[in-house]
Amino acid sequence: MTKLAFITGASSGIGRATALALAEAGFRLVLAGRREERLQELARKLSHVPTHLLTFDVRDQAAVEAAINSLPPDFQEVDVLINNAGNAHGLAPIQEGNPQDWDDMLDGNVKGLLYVSRAVLPAMTRRNTGHIINIGSIAGYEAYANGNVYCASKAAVASLTKCMRLDLLPHSIRVAEVNPGAVETEFSQVRFKGDTERAAKVYEGFEPLRPEDVADVIRFMVTRPPHVNVAEVLLLPTAQGAATTIRRT
Repeated sequence: MTKLAFITGASSGIGRATALALAEAGFRLVLAGRREERLQELARKLSHVPTHLLTFDVRDQAAVEAAINSLPPDFQEVDVLINNAGNAHGLAPIQEGNPQDWDDMLDGNVKGLLYVSRAVLPAMTRRNTGHIINIGSIAGYEAYANGNVYCASKAAVASLTKCMRLDLLPHSIRVAEVNPGAVETEFSQVRFKGDTERAAKVYEGFEPLRPEDVADVIRFMVTRPPHVNVAEVLLLPTAQGAATTIRRT
């Protein structure tokens, strides 16, 4: 049977592009997200690939466990887990930050990754095989002004990835991280709470990464031979030198 990939945050952006890329590579798919109508639209594009949809919020542990426990037999033994779901909310100095924004970022970016991994891992450890890719960010390695809790959450992802790789080594499970720089997705619209004009300015004057660029890297990583683990990738647009250093025309 062909390999099965489980992708969180599959309804848009990097998750959606990764679903399309892995379908082309011959994977069966479990697509998870909060927006059912978008998942259904994606599934229609992937009608040639065995696909199962799960609608849940990764921040809700009970919902995560119920959804994953509901998988039919043919979709239970996940070979590749892409922990892509996450968010950024607000851009303010720490003394002016919104505690609800903090909760949303920590719950989604850190605890959500843990909840999904914890629910998927028993099938991997039982078979002593598997591959987990966590989507981090350059923000996890370079702090920037007003990025405080978002940067902290992605630094946690980086640390968790390293620890997971050690913990799962006895089970031959590969664990890796992809850290994109500026990618034009709905990221900035969410961060700026629907302010599309402000979000658009983030990507003005240079060519940012596209979701497909990140998906191409993920596809490469998950199609390496079993003895190869591409453990960390920092992926930047050519115009970006650091987290907040971008050459704009």
